[in-house]
Amino acid sequence: MKELLTHKIFIIGFIFVLLGVVLPFLMVIQVFESTIWLNFVAYAFSISGMFMGVIGTVSFVKERKDKEKKADDYKNDRRVESS
Repeated sequence: MKELLTHKIFIIGFIFVLLGVVLPFLMVIQVFESTIWLNFVAYAFSISGMFMGVIGTVSFVKERKDKEKKADDYKNDRRVESS
């Protein structure tokens, strides 16, 4: 269940970063009028997406290390019992 949450956080972060790039591009090619509000929203998407991506990546790595540690502990316990 936690893996699903980690992947969702990472995907949402990627979408936010993508919006943080696409919105300014659309302002440059004058699809949207460049306003201070829209600039702030694009910046907020970019920064929050970057943080969510980092948090998702760190969570993913932590979960993987916890699984490896649990598997190693299980193997070590099995070796002690068989001795």
